[in-house]
Amino acid sequence: MENRALENVEPVEVFKYFEEISSIPRGSGNEKGISDYLVSFAKKHKLDVIQDEALNVIMKKPASRGYENSPGIVIQGHMDMVCEKKPEVEHDFIKDPIKLRVVDDMLYAEGTTLGGDDGIAVAMGLAVMASENIAHPPIELVVTTSEETGMDGALALDPKNVSGKTLINIDSEEEGMLLVSCAGGCSSKTNIPIAWKDLNGNLEPFSIEIQGLKGGHSGAEIHKGRANSNKLLARLLKSLSPKMSFNISYIKGGSKHNAIAREAQAVICINGENKALLKDQVSKLEKIFKDEFKTADPDLKVNLKAAEEKPKKIMDDATTKNVVNFLYLIPNGVQSMSMDIENLVESSLNLGVVQTKDDSVEIISSIRSSVGSIKENIFDTITAIASLTNGKVVAESAYPEWKYNPNSKIREIFIDVYEKLFGKKPLVTAIHAGLECALFEEKFNGQLDMISFGPTMFGVHTADEHLSIPSTQRTWKYLVEVLRALKQ
Repeated sequence: MENRALENVEPVEVFKYFEEISSIPRGSGNEKGISDYLVSFAKKHKLDVIQDEALNVIMKKPASRGYENSPGIVIQGHMDMVCEKKPEVEHDFIKDPIKLRVVDDMLYAEGTTLGGDDGIAVAMGLAVMASENIAHPPIELVVTTSEETGMDGALALDPKNVSGKTLINIDSEEEGMLLVSCAGGCSSKTNIPIAWKDLNGNLEPFSIEIQGLKGGHSGAEIHKGRANSNKLLARLLKSLSPKMSFNISYIKGGSKHNAIAREAQAVICINGENKALLKDQVSKLEKIFKDEFKTADPDLKVNLKAAEEKPKKIMDDATTKNVVNFLYLIPNGVQSMSMDIENLVESSLNLGVVQTKDDSVEIISSIRSSVGSIKENIFDTITAIASLTNGKVVAESAYPEWKYNPNSKIREIFIDVYEKLFGKKPLVTAIHAGLECALFEEKFNGQLDMISFGPTMFGVHTADEHLSIPSTQRTWKYLVEVLRALKQ
């Protein structure tokens, strides 16, 4: 690769592969190119490889000398990434490579998500598989597809293709934290049918936009109290209802069910004589929002302007009321905290995506919980609200929770190696987000001993995503020493 941005960045054996995979578009559902690259890598290094129908790739490497009798292990991550960009950035995630840049000791992309989640797992896995110097037991590198949109690759994986009984997942985002349990979840998709009517000539269209929010990962960052643009927009529209009549012609917000919505827009049509009242109310709500979120989202903005085009049709009064009421009533954010693990979010709901279709407004939310019954109760709450607003709800992409294993050997090895390397204990905890470990636990009937770790990343699932280079260096050293310690 010419003009490598990371050519001299340590560890070079890891960042070499990170840069290579960053040149291949790999948004969820667009993984054929990266999957084929992994197969080519395996063949180049004379490794046994399987590429299944879901485009998962499994490559196998024999034990290094002296480790032939050690039980096999699995290194695991996912090849897809969340595709987000800044509004002003021109980038086609279907064909354009991720452009990398180093700022001080951090690795960024240029105006887009970096793909450190979970490209760093792929890069580290490839560096292990290519190395002739790392001591290790028999290794299988398992790289799955479409983790970010429902863990479809892990769901489709045939357990007969994997023989190792110890799994090291590299999909965590805070150095020094060992994850040993995770939340389960599902997506709820609500459709509220639209009854359209022609636009009355006396009505004028205005666009209301919520902008400037930080967003973030709807699991790992849901506890940070950041604003959700869809909820703010619903609250603003609800505040208009007692003051004036209006009809929605268009509404949208968010881009991913598992990302806290950063932007939202509604085009509403009002009687022209209410323009001043609309302006005053929007200004009032903007001040309230700015005050409430001055710490979590200091760049929050609410923009009001005349719509550029006059719509030909608008939602009727009943549809407008149903949409506003559903978005206003649906819960969002942390729903309960764990009583067993301090400061752990037990359950949450993220109002991720709102979009106007030809015949309905579609609303997709992400439900997470480490307790299955609470997950079901949150879904039932959404169903109840939908029944009051003429909506229909279906559950999609359900995945189980990963239960804590009190007898984990790999956990104790990770703890021991960490203490020897860094002179302190790691934090052993759970995460309020879905990890593929949960699906592997279910698929392998609880026979896998698993742990998840990784280097420190910031702004995951946003265009400000960045990866700590020093943390990556330490995490790589940690992984190498763990592999060395697995000799029996």
